[in-house]
Order: sequence, then C-alpha cells, then structure tokens
Amino acid sequence: MIRRQTRSRPVPALLPQQLADVRAQTLALAGGLSGEDCALQSMPDASPVKWHLAHTTWFFEVFVLESHEPGFRPFDPAFRVLFNSYYEGIGNKHPRPERGMISRPDLDRVLAYRREVDERVQALVRDPARLLRVAPLLTLGMHHEQQHQELILTDLKDLLSRNPARPAYRDGWPLTPVAPEPLRWLSFEGGIRPIGHEGRGFAFDNEQPRHDVLLRPFELASRPISHGDVIDFIDDDGYRRPELWLSAGWDSVLQGGWQAPLHWERGADGWSTFTLRGLCPVSRDVPAVHLSYFEADAIARWMGARLPSEAEWEVACGEEPVEGNLLESGIYHPCASRKPARPGRPVQMFGDVWEWTRSDYGAYPGFRTAEGAVGEYNGKFMCGQYVLRGGSCATAASHLRATYRNFFPPQARWQFSGARVARDA
Repeated sequence: MIRRQTRSRPVPALLPQQLADVRAQTLALAGGLSGEDCALQSMPDASPVKWHLAHTTWFFEVFVLESHEPGFRPFDPAFRVLFNSYYEGIGNKHPRPERGMISRPDLDRVLAYRREVDERVQALVRDPARLLRVAPLLTLGMHHEQQHQELILTDLKDLLSRNPARPAYRDGWPLTPVAPEPLRWLSFEGGIRPIGHEGRGFAFDNEQPRHDVLLRPFELASRPISHGDVIDFIDDDGYRRPELWLSAGWDSVLQGGWQAPLHWERGADGWSTFTLRGLCPVSRDVPAVHLSYFEADAIARWMGARLPSEAEWEVACGEEPVEGNLLESGIYHPCASRKPARPGRPVQMFGDVWEWTRSDYGAYPGFRTAEGAVGEYNGKFMCGQYVLRGGSCATAASHLRATYRNFFPPQARWQFSGARVARDA
C-alpha cells in the first residue's frame, strides 16, 4: 500500500464529478477480469483486485458516511474488519497475507457495495454544507483510490506472471513514436534550495512542510537507467560481483537467486520480459523497470555514479510538466523516450518508472501527524524505506507533482520502479 495523507484545501464544487470519474476509472481497470482473476493473491505484499475494489469503498463508508450521513447504517457490518487495511484506530482487521482467502463476499457483492456507497456519498454531497464539511476527506479518498488503481495493475501483473501460460491483461501494443535518448549529464548548482509542497492545491502531509536544504553542485542523468544499461551490467557479471552491492543487497541476490530484474527471461533470441500485454522482447531503449533499491544502487555504482537524493531529484525536476507515459496512456509498461529532449533538461521525469532515490523515507523538519485514525495514513511508516519520485506508467497524471514522495522497502521489485543516476559535480 502506498500511504499518504493531505492537509490541503480542495475545491468543493468540483468534487462530486471528480469523485465519480476516479471511481469509474477503477472499475474500468477491473473490466474484463474474471471472478477468479479478482480473487487471487500472489504474495503477502500484494492484494486481490476484489480487495482493492472493496477497500477503496470501505474508505468512503467508514471515513465519510459513518460520520456524516444521517441515519447511517453499514452495508454489511462484517466489511468493517474484512476490508480494513492497517487502521488500528478503526478496530480489528483481517490479516493481510490472507486476503486471497476471502472467497466471500463474491465479486458481484463487492460491486454492489461500491454502487450503494457511491449513491449514498453522492446523495450526501448534494447538500452544499455537508459537501464543504467532507471535502477534505473526499479529496483524500480520491487520491487514496488512485494509489489503489496503480496497485491493482502491479498486483495483477505479479499474479499473472506466475501463470505458465503468460496471459495478457490487455491485448496488443499501442503504437508510439520513439526518440532514443543517449545518456547526457546535466549540471545543477549547489546552495540552499527549498523543497516540499508550498500549500497550493492538494498534497499529502509527507510532502510538507516546505523547508530549505543545502545541496552541493551535482549532475543528473538526462534519462532513467535503461534496459540496455541493465543488459550491459548483466554481461559484466554485475549480479555476481559482491563489491558492487550493499551487504543487505548482496544477501538478497543470494537468497533470491537474482540474475536479472524481476520478470526477465533469457531465451535463444535474448532477453524477454513479462508485461501486462504478455511476454515481449526487452528493448534496450526502454527505462529499466522492476528494479529493487539494491539493484538500482548496484547498477549506479557500476556506472561510476550514485542514486540522487530526493532533494536533488526535486530541484532538477523544477517546473517540468506532469506529462508522459502515465496511466491514461493505457500502455501499462515503460516506453522509450517519445520526443527529443529540450536542451539542458531531463526527459521522462514523470511516468514510465518510479525512480529510486538514496534518501531514507522520513519526516521533513516540522512534520506532524494528524489526529485520529486518518493520521495513521502515513507517519507511522517512516522507517526502513526509501523514497521514489516521478510516478510510473500506472500512475494517474492528476495524482502527481514534483514534490510527491512514494516509498518502499529496498528489496521491493514488483512495483514499476527504476532509477536515474547522479554524481557529484
């Protein structure tokens, strides 16, 4: 689960339609899946599609309807426990590793749950006074749901990859132009620079408060690490050279038998990778994906570089527009750069792959968690994880900004995670 929370002031008049659009997008991602597709759980870190559909509905029922709907009655009292994720303040929860054992309620009942809660929330917000009161929770709930849209795709990909038939989630590849980008080094000045969200528009609390950081002059790669870089790393025995790896990373290599990124297969014709559109050849110009932090760090070291700090990444991103290969493209896999880079500017800062940074995921100076159960959304996870930036091919465009902080443990590989290297100037 990618967990965060907001302190922003939304625009209430737009929320009902925005909410309906986000909820419809989630259903569209589940469209065409069978009940079996939606019920299975491939590993403890993933969840069934059916659970995501129910949990995102649970959020609106528990945090919006329960407190603000006159005469509130739960759709099903058992759902309060079944579809609670990690909110200790709400009460008991079903064990995460056993979500795939919940055969009942079936998919039809979960979809009925969504329909009823949607209708009740929309009825509630027809009252302007109530809409104003629940607007912050609706906004948080929409962005929470967009996080689960991404998780639906990543978790489903891991599930389908375990099927020897290599089934595709969607058929065919959309045709896209390609403008391969050579790796160039872009220079950035040091000094005291502000990072973090300024308070205009939506942001999660882990992006705040805005504060100053001291940076030394640095250089950032113009593009993410590519599949070609990874192939060269493999050919140079990168997965068999402990001197390139952090100690915990080398332990992961040995324990997991890592020889290539997750989903890669070597055949007579070279490397292939499993995607949501089936098995396809590995293209050298595509950003490398499904890299753990450990792999990204080792490849950076092999390249004579390092991973950037999150402050370096944010400063380098600057005012780059949030555009690129995102959820809306419908490709669901990284693509090679599709347009020439502007002079002195990086490409693919948003979309394609989340980019690991070397920054521990922790609180910004002055950070405070919110009171109540909603305060559990973020702060309690600030331990043992690293920050990623930029979004992926499964992230909604309206969900992103330059200050957005994602986070995962360093061994995680099933996300659409890659990296971009940096070095001291």
